[in-house]
Amino acid sequence: MEKGSNKINKIIKQLKEKKFRNENAVFLVEGLRFVNEIPKDYSIIFYAFSESFCNTNDLSIYEKNDCYVFDDKTFRSLSDTNNPQGIMAVVEKNKYKIEDVIKNSKKNALYIIAENLNDPGNLGTIIRTADACQADGIFLSKGSVDLYNGKVLRSTMGSVFHIPIITETDIKECVDILHDNGVKIYAAHLKGEKMPYDINLTNPSAFLIGNEAGGLSNETAKMADELIKIPMPGKAESLNASVAASVLMYEAVRQGIFNKEI
Repeated sequence: MEKGSNKINKIIKQLKEKKFRNENAVFLVEGLRFVNEIPKDYSIIFYAFSESFCNTNDLSIYEKNDCYVFDDKTFRSLSDTNNPQGIMAVVEKNKYKIEDVIKNSKKNALYIIAENLNDPGNLGTIIRTADACQADGIFLSKGSVDLYNGKVLRSTMGSVFHIPIITETDIKECVDILHDNGVKIYAAHLKGEKMPYDINLTNPSAFLIGNEAGGLSNETAKMADELIKIPMPGKAESLNASVAASVLMYEAVRQGIFNKEI
C-alpha cells in the first residue's frame, strides 16, 4: 500500500479522456460493487482508495495488485461521481474478435449491432438489457459513444463485464461475417412491414439499432434481411433507441422461452 503520488493522480485524471484510454488500452472503474465485479480474466493495473475507505474496509483482497491511498479531498477531485465510495481501479481493456464471439455463442444466438449510438445512457441501458436477455454480443459502430466513457460504464451497472462488446466495428464487415455464420439480420425501422412477433427469433438473429436522432442510415438499413417495425398505436413517432432494442430483445427471449430453447 503506497501513498498516492502526483504521477498516479495524473494517470487517473487522464483516464477521463478517450484518447488516453485508447492509447493505453485501459479504463477506469469506480465504486465498490463495480470494482468487485471485475472478472478474474481482466488485468488490473492498480487500485486507488480514499483514506476513509481504508479505515473502514478490509483491503487484503486488493493487495495482490499495486494499491495507492489518497486523502479524502484529493480522492473526491479524482472521482467522476458526486458521492465517491472511495475505491477505483485501472483495468486493461478486454479485446474481442467477431469470429470468437460467434464461436462462443449459444444455439439461438442473439446480437445487437448499434450504428452511431451517441447517448451514454442509451448505450448503458442496451448493454444491461442485453446482459439480462443473455445476448451473445454487442457490436458498436465507429462513431458511437465510447464504451469506456464513465457515464456509459456506470449505467451498465457491471453488465459491461458480462457480455462481449466490440467497439469501432465496421458494420458491413460485421454483417457479412454474421451472414456467413447463418445469422439473420433485422433492422428496427419505421418502414418495416412485419412486426417482431411475426419473425422467428429462435434462430440466430441480430438487430440493427440506429442513431437516437436519425435512426439507421439508408446504407445500413439495406444490409438487413428484413425491416421490422415495433407497433406504436399512440401518437409518438418513434421510440428511444434503448427502448426499441429492449422490446426486440425481450421478444427474442419470449420466443425462446416459449419454444424451450433458452
